[in-house]
Amino acid sequence: MATLLHIDSSVFPAGASASRAVTAVFRRTWEEQHPEGTVIYRDLAAAPVPHITADAWSAGYADPSERTARQSTAFAARLELIEELERADAILIGAPMYNYTVPSTLKAWLDSVLLLGRTAGESPSAQGTPAVVVASRGGSYAPGTPRENFEFVQNYLEAVLRSTLGLDLEFIVPELTMAPRNPAMSELTLLFEASRERAHTDAVTKAKELTERLTADDGK
Repeated sequence: MATLLHIDSSVFPAGASASRAVTAVFRRTWEEQHPEGTVIYRDLAAAPVPHITADAWSAGYADPSERTARQSTAFAARLELIEELERADAILIGAPMYNYTVPSTLKAWLDSVLLLGRTAGESPSAQGTPAVVVASRGGSYAPGTPRENFEFVQNYLEAVLRSTLGLDLEFIVPELTMAPRNPAMSELTLLFEASRERAHTDAVTKAKELTERLTADDGK
């Protein structure tokens, strides 16, 4: 049965997080389509993965028989994350923008799963796996906006998830999420509400599209 790897990285709980709200809609739709499927869930705010260390990094390029005890322990934590990535039929990531880029906890996860010669390189082990990223942000960094050049979430994840890990990447972008709470953005509230509604609709649509795609692939 289908396996979804679901990762949330917002520091805020479900009721206060724009990205978690959208990933929840996607996951709920996915589970309706895959009642006997599996969801691997990681909440990187509640249970952060370790930041990469010299032992964890160097162990990935050392012969297992020559690793030190510290390298073996550090690499075991990385290997668990890598194998989760490789088992997934689809990947869902909540990636809110913090100070123009991804949360450090998500960066730590990416540093762990990116291993040249396995998940990266000529034949990435998860190549072609569909991935949906919910890239929420307090303002707007869309092309043509004043802060377009400060967009380091989608650009970064394109480089890592698509170009390096080889994932089949799509984005859902709820924007202007600060409008209801920031008086200076009050005139943008209607645009925020429209963006939120569009993001929730996109989450349902993309979850169903992936179901159809995986079903078609199984039938080949």
